[in-house]
Amino acid sequence: MGDAATVLERAAPAGPLEGTVDEVLRGAASWCVVHGDALHVLRDLPDGCVDAFVTDPPYSSGGAFRGDRVKDTTAKYVSTGSANREIPAFEGDVRDQRSFTLWTALWSSEAWRCAVDGCHLVGFSDWRQLPSLCDAVQAGGWLWRGIAAWDKTEASRPRNGGFRAQCEFIAWATRGPFAETGVYLDGCFRVIADRDKLHQAVKPLSLMERLVTIAPVGGVVVDPFVGSGSTCAAAVRQGRRVVGIEINREWADVARERVRADVSGSDYAARASGQRALFEPS
Repeated sequence: MGDAATVLERAAPAGPLEGTVDEVLRGAASWCVVHGDALHVLRDLPDGCVDAFVTDPPYSSGGAFRGDRVKDTTAKYVSTGSANREIPAFEGDVRDQRSFTLWTALWSSEAWRCAVDGCHLVGFSDWRQLPSLCDAVQAGGWLWRGIAAWDKTEASRPRNGGFRAQCEFIAWATRGPFAETGVYLDGCFRVIADRDKLHQAVKPLSLMERLVTIAPVGGVVVDPFVGSGSTCAAAVRQGRRVVGIEINREWADVARERVRADVSGSDYAARASGQRALFEPS
C-alpha cells in the first residue's frame, strides 16, 4: 500500500494549475473538480495516492420520518424568508440513519484503499449523525482519533426554550499511525458561518484553509463531496494539490468557476457576471 514519503517526493506544480486527476496525482497540476458519484470515482484512483480526505458529506439528518426526509434540502434546512432559499438544493440527503451509516462505510472503505499510510480523514457532521459517522469510518478501516467542533458563534440560529444550534462537528481518523509534522490544529474552531452563501451547506473558506493543513505541503487532498468548492480553493491557497468530486453537474461547474476565480484573484460572483481580475492572464 501507499508510502507517505513516496507522495512527498513528487514535485508540486509551479503554479495553481487546473488539470486532470492523473495530472494532479503526478504533480503536473494543482487541482481538478470531477463530476461523478464519489464511490465510482474513488474506485478509479490508484492505491496509496492520497494524503488527506477533507470533506463535508450530506448528513441526511433533516426530517424524522420518510415523508419529510425526502423533501429537498431547501425545505429541510433553509428558513422561510431567507435569501438562501434561492440557492439550488443539493443531492444525496434522503438516506435514513442506517443507510447513511452503510453508505459512509462504503465510500470511507474505498478512501482507505486510496490513502497513504498515516493519511488523515476529516469529515463534518451535525449532532444527529455524529455517532453514525464515527462508527462508519471505523467500519471502513480507519482508526478513529476523536472529534473537533466548529463553533459558528452566537450569530447561529437560536432556539426558543432550548440551546442554540451553534456547533457542528468534525470526526477525525487516520489510516494507522501518523507522523508528527509540526502542525497543531485546534480542537474547536470559532468561525462565523458565511452570510452570503454559494451553497446551502457551505463551510467558511477560512475554516477549510486551516483544516487542509492536516495534509503535508505539496500533498494530495481529496474531497469526495466538494459542493461549491471550498475545500479545493482552500487547498490551493495552502499549497496542497486537490481533487474535488461532485455528483451534481451544476455544483461541479460552480466549484470549478469558484476555484478559477480565486486563483485569478477575482471572486465567483464577479467572474460569473463576466468581470475579470485586473491582472488575470488573458
